[in-house]
Amino acid sequence: MERLKVNLCGIELDNPIIPASGTFGFGYEFADIYDINKLGTFSFKGTTKDPRFGNPTPRAAECTAGIINSVGLQNPGVDKVIAEELPKLSKVFNKKVMANIGGFSVEEYAYVAERIAECEQVGWLEVNISCPNVHGGGMAMGADPNMAAAVTKAVRKVTDKPVIIKLSPNVTDIVSIAKACEAEGADGISLINTLLGMRINLKTRKPIIANKMGGFSGPAVFPVALRMVYQVASNVKIPVVGLGGVSRAEDVIEMMLAGATAVQVGAANLIDPAACSDIIDKLPSVMDKYGINKLSDIIGGAL
Repeated sequence: MERLKVNLCGIELDNPIIPASGTFGFGYEFADIYDINKLGTFSFKGTTKDPRFGNPTPRAAECTAGIINSVGLQNPGVDKVIAEELPKLSKVFNKKVMANIGGFSVEEYAYVAERIAECEQVGWLEVNISCPNVHGGGMAMGADPNMAAAVTKAVRKVTDKPVIIKLSPNVTDIVSIAKACEAEGADGISLINTLLGMRINLKTRKPIIANKMGGFSGPAVFPVALRMVYQVASNVKIPVVGLGGVSRAEDVIEMMLAGATAVQVGAANLIDPAACSDIIDKLPSVMDKYGINKLSDIIGGAL
């Protein structure tokens, strides 16, 4: 449907709906539920240089209007993703896919980016800079504008494909970090990643998550995500991908009015695997309700 189309960093999407990394596997797992080609695209499971088993269990805890998880970037490593996961995906998905990558040093980010960018299927690189810097005391790569800029610059050097930097909300000044990434050649900004949260078991009096704390996501974080999307979109000239608590077609409209060109759906996929399909189906009627002819017309409408 023409009225749903948007352009993300030079690549046209049939609609702005993108399942978020970590909530949609490598895509083919959902192909038996619905035709995933109806999506704008999706961001596949966060991929690192080496295979990762992830964090100890339990890794998840339910919350009011959300969930806390601490999976720990479990993935088979970039070589196996290229050799096994992407060929499986190609059998059921005929669009460009967004590759979400992580690393624990600037060099690792560059290595994974260069390897994954060689794949014809990959349209965009979504660079998750919430990973801890193992050479810098464990602080997240995206917590400091200088480090965020260094990762962006390194990734930008190894690929001509669109580079979208995914930012953590667990910072004091999201705008300065976004602008630092833009200055070093980022083609887009994706936000927000999960907030840091925890739950305590009243019987054992200990944290439910083995890692004590984890990423808090779900509808409860939507107002925080919307605020940060608005702030960043007001201060950068590159496209913004909005995510964080999106679960309805109305949320998508709100995110786009705040400045998002495309919108990712995360935790909702864990509750209902067909969530993104349902949102796409409902978008036209919600657009009609609010007098919206084309989604591309409302991007940044509230700025």
